[in-house]
Amino acid sequence: MRKVRWLQAAAMTGAIAILGTGCSLWGTESQSIDAPPPGTETAMETGTGTGGTGAADAGAKTSQTAKMTVYAKDPKGFVVPVSLDLPKTQSVAKTTLEYMVAKGPGESQLPAGFASLLPEGTTLTVDIKDKLATVNFNQAFKKYDAKEERKIMEGITWAMTGFSTVEQVKIKINGQELKEMPVARTPLDEPLSRKIGINLEKQEGVDYGQSTPVTLYFTNATAQNGKYYVPVTRLVKRTDDVAKAVMDELLKGPNTSKGLQPVLNASAKVLDVKKTSDTVLTVNFSDQLLDENKKAPADGLQSVILSLTENTNAAKVQITVNGSPKVETSDSQTYSQPVSRPLHLNPNPEKL
Repeated sequence: MRKVRWLQAAAMTGAIAILGTGCSLWGTESQSIDAPPPGTETAMETGTGTGGTGAADAGAKTSQTAKMTVYAKDPKGFVVPVSLDLPKTQSVAKTTLEYMVAKGPGESQLPAGFASLLPEGTTLTVDIKDKLATVNFNQAFKKYDAKEERKIMEGITWAMTGFSTVEQVKIKINGQELKEMPVARTPLDEPLSRKIGINLEKQEGVDYGQSTPVTLYFTNATAQNGKYYVPVTRLVKRTDDVAKAVMDELLKGPNTSKGLQPVLNASAKVLDVKKTSDTVLTVNFSDQLLDENKKAPADGLQSVILSLTENTNAAKVQITVNGSPKVETSDSQTYSQPVSRPLHLNPNPEKL
């Protein structure tokens, strides 16, 4: 498989760096990450839009800004989504990447210890057509360390595919399409997509050629005890039941040696995970999910929603405990109805 060959090549070139952390502070409102306001998709493709992974919300500082999700490197080296206040411009995709440039306009908004992914001096254009974003960089893009190559590829790919109008990304430098990345020579024999994974890790005993990638969201805290989510793509033994694999891996927890923290109780059990409608997955937990106050972990449930919607076609997730949808979380939120993916990931960087 091409995907497996790409992953294997990335590992062999030493481009896979698994350094850990992760978690996000959300508001009480949850919306689909792929549900921009009416007209946004068309506007993005024609270069006249002001939306992106989401329109301006209550978190935006003024009517001239909107929350957009960029990707940055956290203090332990993970590629992490952070939603910043970006100015409304003629090309939101271009602006999003510009806010990922070192010493650029987005750097002042990043949490302490986080670093921009793209080299200083990088300029770019973005053209979106037929779900493909073509990003054309200047020569300054080449000025990165070889060990950062995989992270840069992940950040660009995941930032662009956060827009509902983008499924794949092609990289150019000065108008010339790249067949390989310019420093560590990672092959680019096909457009990039989220299939490349992010913060990649492989379980011991799992063969690349017989594996299934699942992207999991774990949590971590900064020195100021601010939580944020980080995605980790874990290669597991090949399976056709991806939803079950996601839940199995969330229950196993993160690689704690990399600094990540568990999101679910060690004693919790998933009694069932199944598709209950065209757009909804239902996860039925045992009551061991609940704490002594009969509440479910807020971070854990949001991690479940992020992970399942990332890896399946489900738009929403219904949480039940012993079949009952009357679930309350530790932050006093009610999960009685199916919940969709949040519009913004880690939207309060000043609190991280």
